[in-house]
Amino acid sequence: MPRAPLTAISVVRPARPEDAAALAALSQPFVHSGALRRRPVPLYAAHAADFLVAEGPDGALEGCLALRVHAADAEEGGRGPAGVLYNFCVARHRQGSGLGGRLLRAVLVRARAQSVGSLFTATVGSGSLFLRHGFAPAGVRLAPAAWATSLDPRRNARVLARTL
Repeated sequence: MPRAPLTAISVVRPARPEDAAALAALSQPFVHSGALRRRPVPLYAAHAADFLVAEGPDGALEGCLALRVHAADAEEGGRGPAGVLYNFCVARHRQGSGLGGRLLRAVLVRARAQSVGSLFTATVGSGSLFLRHGFAPAGVRLAPAAWATSLDPRRNARVLARTL
């Protein structure tokens, strides 16, 4: 299938609560494949502020990536907040177009603006895009505790991290 050129993307923008149903629909193929956890539409609405979305010229969402910022734990010695990237997906017809890299770069800018010191993500895939953007395999003990304890060991996800 030919890939649509990245230039056809009109905007990467913060998500709004009214994007919740579209976020759920965009994520559904990845949920079916096991790459993403199932999340109900109300959860997308409640956490819309976490998401950046890529909106095509026709208004359809073609990609998304969320950043949740966690306050630094006391034992971390005041290194600043840590961020967790989650629910990263790009519509099939946009995969390979550079849209994923564009979303990831935009989230890195957002994380720096929020003074995030380190970023974490968990992936059941290769993680190659994250690795190309400076992430490396990491142990969960350095990750925000609330997130680390929420990881499902049955998914056998790899944790990747990057210092900003």
